[in-house]
Order: sequence, then structure tokens, then C-alpha cells
Amino acid sequence: MAFLPNIVFALLLITALFFFTKNILSIRRNILLGKDIERKDQSKKRWGNMARIALGQSKMVTKPIAGSLHIIVYIGFVIINIELLEIILDGLFGTHRLFAPYLGGFYNVLIASFEILAALVLVAVVLFWTRRNVIKIKRFLSSEMKGWPKKDADYILYFEMVLNESLSFDECGRLTPSKHG
Repeated sequence: MAFLPNIVFALLLITALFFFTKNILSIRRNILLGKDIERKDQSKKRWGNMARIALGQSKMVTKPIAGSLHIIVYIGFVIINIELLEIILDGLFGTHRLFAPYLGGFYNVLIASFEILAALVLVAVVLFWTRRNVIKIKRFLSSEMKGWPKKDADYILYFEMVLNESLSFDECGRLTPSKHG
């Protein structure tokens, strides 16, 4: 019976991975509907642009306020997902702080940064929502930002808030379900 929580966790994880894979395959199918074109020219430039725009989020930093908020959310997402990986592995193997022995003192820095990032992400999401829905910014009032783009952005902000608030940190710095939400 000691392994029952690990088995339940594994089953829930497998179910989530099934739906995730199903969505990825659907997206892949849609991408493959496009036509192949020859793109052998300027390979270095194309890879550089992809790294700068997709990974470096360069388009997000062209506007200082929105850029700063995007960077906070982006860094928070990347770093907190390291902890999420540890939570998944701890749940599967019944361990606690699986990465701590391998990361040494850097692990404590990461753990401390999670709580700070969680608070910053919460502030950033509230500011994003305020900019989109309260302050009348011209760009958000244009016709291409109405309908599903507005709803999509609001849903993303809502789920960011719910995920951020549904998790908290215990006295050891571990990400855990919130006691108040």
C-alpha cells in the first residue's frame, strides 16, 4: 500500500501525457498540411533569427513595460519547470528533493528563486490583465484584437493566475498544492 500514491500519480501522469500527445499530434497534422518549400539559403541567418525570436523572446522586449513583464513570466516559466520536472520525478519515485544532491548549493538558489518568481509572475499577470482589459491601449482596441484573440489572451492570463495561485511553497521551499485555494 505504500506505493499506492505513486501508482495513482503515475496513472494521472500517463493520462495527462496521453492528452498532451493527442494535442501535439493534432498540431503536427495541421502543420503538415502546408506545402514544402526549398529553404536552403541563409541557413545560419534563419537559425539565428529562430534562436533570437523564439528562444530569446526578442520581439517581446521592444516595448519596455510589456517586455519586462514578458521576461518575468518567461524566466519564471523556464525555472519553475525545472522544479516541475523534479516534482514529477519525486511523485513517480517516492523521493523528496531528487535534484538536491546533484545541484549542491545551486539547488538552494533555485528553490529561493521560485517563490520570488511566483510573486513576480502574479504581479506581471495582474498587470497584463489590467493593460488588456482596463487601460484602453490603442493596440488592444483594434479589430484584429477582438473576438477570439481577446478571449484567448484572457484565458491564458486566467490560467496563469489559477496555476500560480493553486501552488504555494511549504517551509522547505517545495512547490505544493495551496492550502487556501
